[in-house]
Amino acid sequence: MQGEKHAGMQGGTEPLLLEDRGTVRIATLNRPDVHNALDGRLTAMLLEALRQADADERVRAIVLCGKGRSFCAGADTKEFATLVPDNAGAVNRRADLTSSLHLAFSRLSKPVVAAVTGNALGGGAGLALACDMVVMAGNARLGYPELRHGLVPAVVMANLVRQLGPKHAFELVAMGEPIDGARAHALGLANRVVAEEEVLDAAIAIAARLAGWSAVAMSTTKRLFHRMSDLPLEPALAVGRDANVIMRGFRDRGGSDAAA
Repeated sequence: MQGEKHAGMQGGTEPLLLEDRGTVRIATLNRPDVHNALDGRLTAMLLEALRQADADERVRAIVLCGKGRSFCAGADTKEFATLVPDNAGAVNRRADLTSSLHLAFSRLSKPVVAAVTGNALGGGAGLALACDMVVMAGNARLGYPELRHGLVPAVVMANLVRQLGPKHAFELVAMGEPIDGARAHALGLANRVVAEEEVLDAAIAIAARLAGWSAVAMSTTKRLFHRMSDLPLEPALAVGRDANVIMRGFRDRGGSDAAA
């Protein structure tokens, strides 16, 4: 299917490329020479692109992928020279931007599917795990090598701890050893593992299926999912009960229920 490319982000030198295939928007990190490392500009562009996709009624699902050999190798270390105590304002702005990006995925009303090939390390691993679903190549590498460089896997640890048990999560951040697609799938960090050349198509297929559901039901399901994930059973059931009542108002004419 021929995709629709968006003005302002379709040039080969832009750090983020956007393309629509039907109701699926594909966001491609486009810094292949540095394995799509996240500098401030790319981080800000991706955050804005996610927000714009969420506000666009034509878009029903999002796929996030990387150009070239890697999904994302993490933060661009070349920026570290400017992020020093003497430049506290820049340090705080960069930390706020990174946190805002990782939080945005759970705040979006539309599902996001990561297509992971090559390296997904540090901030790149955190970016993949922030997505709602992950399709990963068997030979991809996902991990947190920060301690090897005297750094701390700080912001990216939040989603990891939420999605893994404490022993496995601590092992990933403390040992600094990447895992492949099969191990990521066994740990529950990847939904599908396929051959490298099939990753993007598989992610788009999943996104297209998610895009085919009722937009109201999908957005409510995602919002409810993230609300429930941090709640004990009783308040989670109360939230579900309220959503059940509300969604009855969206019952279709055939009489089927919109919520269970």
